[in-house]
Amino acid sequence: MHPAFIFQTWTLLSSGAALAFTGSSYSQKNARVKIQSNRLMVLQDPQMTEEKADWWVDYNFEHSGVAQQVRPDFEILSTTKIGDSQKPLVYLDSAATSQIPKQVIDEISFHSSKRNANVHRGAHTLSRNATTAYEGARDTIAAFVNANSRNEIVFTSGATEGLNLVASSYGRSTLKPGDEIVITEMEHHSNIVPWQIIAKETGAKLRYANIDFEKGEIDMDQFISLFNEKTKIVAFQHVSNVLGCCNPVKDLVEQIRTKSPDAVTVLDACQAVPHMKVDVQDLGVDFMVFSGHKMCGPSGIGVLWGKEDLLNSMPPYMGGGEMIDQVTMEESTFAPAPARFEAGTPPITQAVGLGAAVKYLESVGMDKVQAYEAEIGGYLHKRLSQVDRVHVLGPPVGTKRSALCAFYVDGVHPSDLGTFLDMEGVALRAGHHCCQPLHEAKGISHSARASLYIYNTKEYVGWP
Repeated sequence: MHPAFIFQTWTLLSSGAALAFTGSSYSQKNARVKIQSNRLMVLQDPQMTEEKADWWVDYNFEHSGVAQQVRPDFEILSTTKIGDSQKPLVYLDSAATSQIPKQVIDEISFHSSKRNANVHRGAHTLSRNATTAYEGARDTIAAFVNANSRNEIVFTSGATEGLNLVASSYGRSTLKPGDEIVITEMEHHSNIVPWQIIAKETGAKLRYANIDFEKGEIDMDQFISLFNEKTKIVAFQHVSNVLGCCNPVKDLVEQIRTKSPDAVTVLDACQAVPHMKVDVQDLGVDFMVFSGHKMCGPSGIGVLWGKEDLLNSMPPYMGGGEMIDQVTMEESTFAPAPARFEAGTPPITQAVGLGAAVKYLESVGMDKVQAYEAEIGGYLHKRLSQVDRVHVLGPPVGTKRSALCAFYVDGVHPSDLGTFLDMEGVALRAGHHCCQPLHEAKGISHSARASLYIYNTKEYVGWP
């Protein structure tokens, strides 16, 4: 029997086992467990009919072929066993880091064993081959997000560095006292802390929009009301890594252009680029960041996309080799983007791996990725919302959202739940997910989060 996530969660809560660490007690009078036709069914309300409770039994996904196609490429999912009882792995932490397919691992291994060398500076064959692979990855990624030019793709160590780069280089060079930066309460810390630092340095004012927890999204009216002629930077997520809501980027950009014509827009697309087709020209933003390790690529690599004229107007983020034009003992001049922001030896192997990951996702088809995740994500949300005492954050059931569910359980600390589920082979995340302001606004300290990707299947997510 597969250690399905919702099955294990429901079983733990029904038995009261998950409360052992907290010392709480739980009455089972509102939960009944039935074994029927080799299926475990938990009826959270004694009045609930079995017909209503087991809607999931014959529920099929139109695009289930996506997971069937790709799952064999992820060896870790079939070979990893957890604990003394050797439970098969149910990996539900892809919003933090996705697994890497064999094709990407092979490309990384090939590069490391066959063409390992520094890029750009060498005249020898290995260096030329490494440069071709590295710059080829830039071309692949530029096409993937529909950049105007390959020069708009800056390789970074991750999205966090990309956001810090924009805040430090663009923000420090343009902001002055009285200017305003607008963010939201749902942001990841990497899209809050850099703006706090730069606002303090420059005298700019940091403003933020609140979350409408009833709708599970930004309070859009309030957000838009913050845009004015003083607004110089607006930074926000495409998809929330806690709420799972998908923000209307194009509509927001139009509002910003109208109300704050001098403002630039900075988009955190870490939870969007791996899961849907993202077209920077269509969205109309000025900067966008995303990370490789969330989209079938290696860690230690991310991308800052920025409009080429903006990038070339910005001072360097770091100094060193590669990013220069001419250096004398008196002064230095700098190369245009992207080299201007890639000082020193870049993450060559990681960039090659990210390029391979993009090609892998393109071979699956981003339309298929998005369609399948909408199905399995909706299934997870509906099933999880039916578990007694479980409260799922974000938009309500039946509303468009990403394939992740952050949730909390009455009387159970998320870390305790995560520990018990790990014993059953289920890997999810417990904590504040680098979103402490969001959790504080909700009045909770932590939540658990189950996040899906293309390799997750119904039997591993929902029920045996």
